[in-house]
Amino acid sequence: MKPEPPRSFLFISGWMELADRHFARATRHTGPARKRRDHGEPHPVEDFLFQYYPYPFALLENWHPGCGVALEWLDSPSLPARFTDRHYAIEADRLFLDPSRLAPKERDRLKWIHDLLVGTRDRAPNFACHGLHEWAMVYRGKEVRHEKTTPLRLPQAEIDSLVESRAICCSHHDAFRFFAQEARPMNRLQPTLDRRAELEQPGCIHANMDLYKWAAKAMPWVGSELLLDCFELAIELRDLDMRASPYDLSAWGREPVRIETAEGRRLYEGEQRRLALKAAPMRERLILGLAMTTE
Repeated sequence: MKPEPPRSFLFISGWMELADRHFARATRHTGPARKRRDHGEPHPVEDFLFQYYPYPFALLENWHPGCGVALEWLDSPSLPARFTDRHYAIEADRLFLDPSRLAPKERDRLKWIHDLLVGTRDRAPNFACHGLHEWAMVYRGKEVRHEKTTPLRLPQAEIDSLVESRAICCSHHDAFRFFAQEARPMNRLQPTLDRRAELEQPGCIHANMDLYKWAAKAMPWVGSELLLDCFELAIELRDLDMRASPYDLSAWGREPVRIETAEGRRLYEGEQRRLALKAAPMRERLILGLAMTTE
């Protein structure tokens, strides 16, 4: 049976313009990153998303409409170059993503992401971590992840003292796994990869940063606009993450969020809440896009 294109569609004049606008928006990020890479000039905030999430620049730049949208395509019966993905189909002069082409393993992976995001959305947020994860990572100073590009702004003894004096409640496995070994027992939670679906919560800046990762893994089904929205949110989250860390970002024009003070902790929590509110509709759009694809 031939696949049926979705009823809603964008005419070719419209979607080509959308694709061009998307490329221009994406290259505001990928262009400078390419230059820094080519000149060996790392940036501790803006390059993190291209390193920790190792997706190619082209993933952000190439536009895809997402599942549930049909594009008018009259030129030829073959796929245009930008849509060479094996998940596209052409029927009745309409170009669209066809979920029936998903392999069972692909469908299961997308369903797992959907369920993780639903569980995260429905869990109570925690805004009491105050960014201590970055401090726990450099506790005792045996391994300082960014020391080659970014110095610490406080003496090691003061960093250690703060870690020892405050409760640590990190719920994110990918943050916790970078804790110094001596700091790991101090965390109230002991998140593991297997407990991710049980522990991730919508106040966590890393869980919200990961919306970019889940959108990337769900491409092309969720569409490039949402992918880029999640990426730009992740930049804001990473900026807060590093400004609240014990690293000195003055060379990059960043003022610290001094979580070693009560005022700094209030500022961090306020920013964390603001960004969690910004993340919520993106998470919901991801959930809806994945549900549409896997239903």
